Amino acid sequence: MSNGPWQPRGQGPRNPPPRNPNPWGGGPFGGGREPTDLEDIFRKGQERLRRAMPGGGGTGGGTISTLGIGFLVLLGLIGWLLTGFYTVRPNEVGIERVFGRFVALTAPGLNWNWPYPVGKLDKPTIGVQTIEIGLRSLGGDATRRGPRDVREESLMLTGDENIVDVDFSVLWLVDAKRPQDFVFNLKSPEATVKAVAESAMREVIGRREIQPILTGARLEIERAVQDQMQKILNAYGAGIIIQQVQMMKVDPPAEVIDAFRDVQAARADQERAQNEAQTYANKVIPEARGEAARITQRAEGERERTITAARGEAAKFSAILEEYAKSPDVTRQRLYLETIERIYGGMEKIILDQGVKGGSGVVPYLPLNELMKKNATDQEKKP
Repeated sequence: MSNGPWQPRGQGPRNPPPRNPNPWGGGPFGGGREPTDLEDIFRKGQERLRRAMPGGGGTGGGTISTLGIGFLVLLGLIGWLLTGFYTVRPNEVGIERVFGRFVALTAPGLNWNWPYPVGKLDKPTIGVQTIEIGLRSLGGDATRRGPRDVREESLMLTGDENIVDVDFSVLWLVDAKRPQDFVFNLKSPEATVKAVAESAMREVIGRREIQPILTGARLEIERAVQDQMQKILNAYGAGIIIQQVQMMKVDPPAEVIDAFRDVQAARADQERAQNEAQTYANKVIPEARGEAARITQRAEGERERTITAARGEAAKFSAILEEYAKSPDVTRQRLYLETIERIYGGMEKIILDQGVKGGSGVVPYLPLNELMKKNATDQEKKP
């Protein structure tokens, strides 16, 4: 019988070497002990593999064994390559690495990369994530009691050396254009975003006074914190986009909140009184200005009328004076008659003639003007 590979001369599967009850045997170095025959171990394993392969045993076993091993190696290689297939979900992005070096980004769906240990795959989620600073939302029955306040994160110093309690949240997501920065440049993304958010909020709050922080500057503060966070994360190469900053609570510290509320109420009353006074002033001042303008315009009209009348009288007097210089007697008589007519024209008159003897001296006359007015009135009354 021919000796197979790794078989010592004179030994085979049916002629094994004598079994040594001492596993270490004897030898020149160990007090009569000999090391285990490694060739015997390899031979036994080869025998078991030959029996498992088709046509095992007999002559030609070495060639058949080599083919079987090659076949198994090929199957193992194919199986190893098949493990390189992977699936990327719609809200994920695949990051392929070969020997630790970034090689490509993969879209959602079925993809392939070199299996471990040659290749490695990272699949960060692209969806929006939320980080809370100053509070912690609690689940279960604790939800009814509200979130838990973390004062070491929320208490901040303002620019006028007051303390304000600020609770806010940050909405952020992985930049779909640079997800490899998120994977390679950050060790703890959530802790980094939280630290940057708290630092940016403290910086923005520290530049403002407490009054606008508590009243109408929330939107401005949110935008300033968002811009500051994005600048810092871009400097880190974090591959993160800050989508929104939301301030959920801005109050004075709990120890002095009652005093702050009293101050706020007093300031609200002050503003209300100022608004009422301004409203009254806006009503009264235009009315007074309108009345002053009306009086001024009326005085201007009266002045113009008086000046015009005086100029007319002066012109009339000058004209009469010229006529009087030409004929004094006639002009004097005409002026007398016109004056008498103007005085007695609208009066009831009784004419007495002193030159009549033997009578009352009353001169009867026919008042034509009164008769004409009476006739006109009667005509109007007729249907």
